[in-house]
Amino acid sequence: MAFTFFWRDEHILAHAVRLTSPILAGRSRPRVWDAGCAMGQEPYTLCMMLANSLGRFAFNNLVIHATDLDEDNTFGRIVVDGMYPREELERMPANIFECYFEPAERPGHFRVVKQIRDRLRFQKHDLLSLQEIGQNFSLILCKNVLLHFHHAQRVEVIRMFHRALAPDGMFATEQTQKMPDELAHLFAPVVSDAQLFRKVEVASCG
Repeated sequence: MAFTFFWRDEHILAHAVRLTSPILAGRSRPRVWDAGCAMGQEPYTLCMMLANSLGRFAFNNLVIHATDLDEDNTFGRIVVDGMYPREELERMPANIFECYFEPAERPGHFRVVKQIRDRLRFQKHDLLSLQEIGQNFSLILCKNVLLHFHHAQRVEVIRMFHRALAPDGMFATEQTQKMPDELAHLFAPVVSDAQLFRKVEVASCG
């Protein structure tokens, strides 16, 4: 399992939220895919940021699909429950913690509020199956996963993400992962300080 925490890589997520919020707000069924969600810290962070960016109607229709391989059948339960020990929540801004967490029945733990939990859908998924979980995603995040794949696998997984994105959809990955040269025609970089790309439509032959 990749190590992660709440509010990690905030600047990448902030760019993604700023650029995709107008797209999400314009869709009747806005969809986001967080691939390799681990214990849920990243999709919940993203969801809280979108709650502060989107209007109520768009946010209430938003679905964030959080996926992971989850070989030990532990991730899903934690993501769905949304319950975390207090020490894991200390990196986030105090106002976010106060707004989006409530005391849980387990001592020393807090639970993500229902407003946020209801926007996430967890499912097991193997990225190396190269089968997208759906279509027309406005944003796909895949951070701290691709570094575990060899180059040819990364190329095919990112190609799969391209298929799953809606027109003008965004793809974000970890800062250490550059877009493979063979896929440069499929994505256009949109910021200079993060690995965030907009889908480029490619005309089919024939």
